[in-house]
Amino acid sequence: MGPPFSGRGVAGMSETPVLRLSGISKRFGDTIANDAVSIDLARGEVLALLGENGAGKTTLMSILFGHYTPDEGTVEVEGRALPPGRPRAAIDAGVGMVHQHFSLAANLTVLENVMTGTQSLWRAKSDTASARRKLAEIADRFGLAVDPDARLGDLSVGEQQRVEILKALYNDARILILDEPTAVLTNAEAERLFSTLREMARQGLSLIFISHKLNEVLAAADRVVVLRGGKVVAERQAAATTKEELAELMVGRQVARPKREAGKAGDVVLEAIGASLVVDGVPRLSDLNFQIRAGETLGIIGVSGNGQGQLAHLVSGLSAATAGELRLFGEPIPTGVEALVEAGVGRIPEDRNTEGAIGEMTLWENAILERVRSRRFSKNGFVDRAAARAFAATIIKDFDVRGGAPDRRTRLLSGGNMQKLILGRNLHDQPKLLIAAQPTRGLDEGAIAAVHTRILEARAKGAAVLLISEDLDEVLSLADRIRAIVKGRLSPPLAADEANAQKLGLMMAGDWNKDSQHGEAGHAL
Repeated sequence: MGPPFSGRGVAGMSETPVLRLSGISKRFGDTIANDAVSIDLARGEVLALLGENGAGKTTLMSILFGHYTPDEGTVEVEGRALPPGRPRAAIDAGVGMVHQHFSLAANLTVLENVMTGTQSLWRAKSDTASARRKLAEIADRFGLAVDPDARLGDLSVGEQQRVEILKALYNDARILILDEPTAVLTNAEAERLFSTLREMARQGLSLIFISHKLNEVLAAADRVVVLRGGKVVAERQAAATTKEELAELMVGRQVARPKREAGKAGDVVLEAIGASLVVDGVPRLSDLNFQIRAGETLGIIGVSGNGQGQLAHLVSGLSAATAGELRLFGEPIPTGVEALVEAGVGRIPEDRNTEGAIGEMTLWENAILERVRSRRFSKNGFVDRAAARAFAATIIKDFDVRGGAPDRRTRLLSGGNMQKLILGRNLHDQPKLLIAAQPTRGLDEGAIAAVHTRILEARAKGAAVLLISEDLDEVLSLADRIRAIVKGRLSPPLAADEANAQKLGLMMAGDWNKDSQHGEAGHAL
């Protein structure tokens, strides 16, 4: 990704900052999201905003962009105060924001998405030709090539993010805010993104990016500001700090990810025999053969979009195999999440916001979401709310769900704490099989360490674990055996002790003897 670069060669910190946040405070009920936060940003500088889930980073950026009104404090752009709570004023002042979850319309073209909201609704005719020329100039200037006539829904995630950035630049943004910009990108897409950010800084744009990935922070930022508990607790030059120091500053203590210890595998828990999946006439998974035994973890690694989501749905009972079969304890696997939960399966879905929890529901409702008809939480057809609240309170305590209370809306939790709620409801009663799909995506170092610890504890207690992840370090840390998924097919298994980033990279590229992928069925590999 290259060494850290300095945008301050364009303008020194002695100049008036292009952006100044002064004494920003914001409360939500009893929760203090931001506490007297002050940050300056220089022209041509790349600033990383770092902190645990729930530290106040996104709230602060939402105040800057006008989505929230601060209780106290001011925002100045190039010496002029921005009126609070007005996104249009921020855009007009040259502030652009690229959200983690893109605010684009999948059914519109690239050009239509970029133009949306930039011209008056009362205008008789949109100036498409002029917009096309401007978009082409911006794309060429910053190396953001994309087909203006392509339908957004047909683009990759990386290309969609490029469109989001182009839209901000089309609005003449001089300050760009990126919230978790690589959360859903492949390594190659992340490399291209940071190459683009470096070019933007060289041309005088100023950037703030929020990230939990410390390697990215050190590689891409000039300066790092750390938030903890809503306050600025540290500021470091990226070239003069380390991953270990930043992790400790984030959580207020030393953070070390747990390490997998050798274990002894037991009986086969989950087995796939020639399992295939066709969706809308398109093959998504082809002839899968694998086994997972009690007390071991099978890690599935791969570049996004190669069938990971379909595999998770297949083993979670959300999809049925169109050929072959899946067996749980030697019997055909039951269909439907509720039936799987009753059979002792725990499920951490890939997208916690759409498949894992319902934001408008309370924590206690989400805690029993997959068990609502069980005798434990249902009596005579009615939900036993006292039992459900007690269950939620236990999860909140045992899994350190910060900011949580049984009757609180789940959407008010940070991403990491929502993930711990989902983890808790699945691990509170020791599962026989744990399906963990992208279990730490978007989490900070402290939350990652906590999630990894819980997964390893479940394995040590005898759970079979299917880990589906795009994070090489995660798979190497947690898995006993590793297989790559490429275009819906699985590579032969590789023992984790024999694996390294180079070998896994080749496997993810499909560099294996495909005829040998059947070797696992019927063997304790």
